[in-house]
Amino acid sequence: MSARSEGNSPIRLARLIPALGLAQIISWGTLFYSIAVLGESMRSELGISATWLFGAFTVGLLLSGIVSPAVGRLVDARGGRFVLSCGSIVGAIALATLAQAHHYATLFVGWALAGVAMAACLYDPAFATLHQLTGAAYRRAVTALTLFGGFASTVFWPLSQWLLDGVGWREALWVYAALHLLVCLPLHAWFIPAHSGGVALDGTSAEADSVTAFTAEAPRAAEGVVYYALAGAFAAAAFLSATLSAHLIAMLKSAGLTARDAVLVSSLIGPMQVAGRIAEFTFARRLSALAVGALAFGLMTAALACLVLVDGLSASAFVFAVLYGWSNGIMTIVRGTVPAVLFGRRNYGALLGRLALPAFFAKAVAPVAFTFVLAAGLARASALWFLVVVSVLAIIAYRAAVRRRGA
Repeated sequence: MSARSEGNSPIRLARLIPALGLAQIISWGTLFYSIAVLGESMRSELGISATWLFGAFTVGLLLSGIVSPAVGRLVDARGGRFVLSCGSIVGAIALATLAQAHHYATLFVGWALAGVAMAACLYDPAFATLHQLTGAAYRRAVTALTLFGGFASTVFWPLSQWLLDGVGWREALWVYAALHLLVCLPLHAWFIPAHSGGVALDGTSAEADSVTAFTAEAPRAAEGVVYYALAGAFAAAAFLSATLSAHLIAMLKSAGLTARDAVLVSSLIGPMQVAGRIAEFTFARRLSALAVGALAFGLMTAALACLVLVDGLSASAFVFAVLYGWSNGIMTIVRGTVPAVLFGRRNYGALLGRLALPAFFAKAVAPVAFTFVLAAGLARASALWFLVVVSVLAIIAYRAAVRRRGA
């Protein structure tokens, strides 16, 4: 894969994608996944409840959604190198603040800063950066980047446990702050080209002409029924993903699995995410981005239907893990590619930022919201059918966006 900037200087995707990918692994692993391992020790030493700890984390996620539109506009105006580099700096400050936390105020400030860093250095600004730089190779570049990001939890959950056992949670956070400054910041500053002010073109004339024609086409405004339908579909997917991340082990145990078996089934989801992304990368040329989106939402609904049927360590448990892993892996790619088809490629960073806003809100409130659903006295099967209904509504919203765009 190769691309050229608007000034015809070559962009080496073989260097850019691994650099961005390594930074994504570190950014996701430190800012998002580390709390799952370090949280209990943080809570114990600080003498606070899980509600306060994860409440602070939720505030960070909410703030991330609030600032995402502004971050997207900044990517359009200043380029990805500036925004992602700033995100690494804010991420280091956030983690250093958390490492020094001794009371509620510092904890909330640290997670608030982490939320700003998430908005500035996770997938959405990276996708917008690739959109500016890769031209006709954009879809495959996004898929390749998500292949790296899929290993964040695989790397950082064991690393966080190793650091926790060896030096403690404060020192682990200091190490993570250093990774942002010494690894992510140089990767963003050295490997991302300066902002060219336009969409890069692939070196082949046929693809370049098609991209030029595509970007010259007047895009649909990112508002109205199409925008709200797509934003709703993505928000529903984020709600389901966050709910399962927080409650899946408990759901499986309530279905008759032992704790060990529940972890075994859940551990399959990560590798299946990567497998789904590899399949999309391999067969992307045969399916349109819109068709891949429909597939992702359909797989999610099928997976949740299988989860309802789980009864002990049965085949349906493993089918759920496979289908959900495929869906979740492909959905990340869909978030980066489908908006370009529906709305065009101008001001793409701002568009992704606006679409991220409701998704971040949904992700932040989902675990607590589902807890309220359970507290309302619903039986396990009824609560899971509620999730199936949400996934069906997501399909309806997605199809509405696609149909209105084609009208």
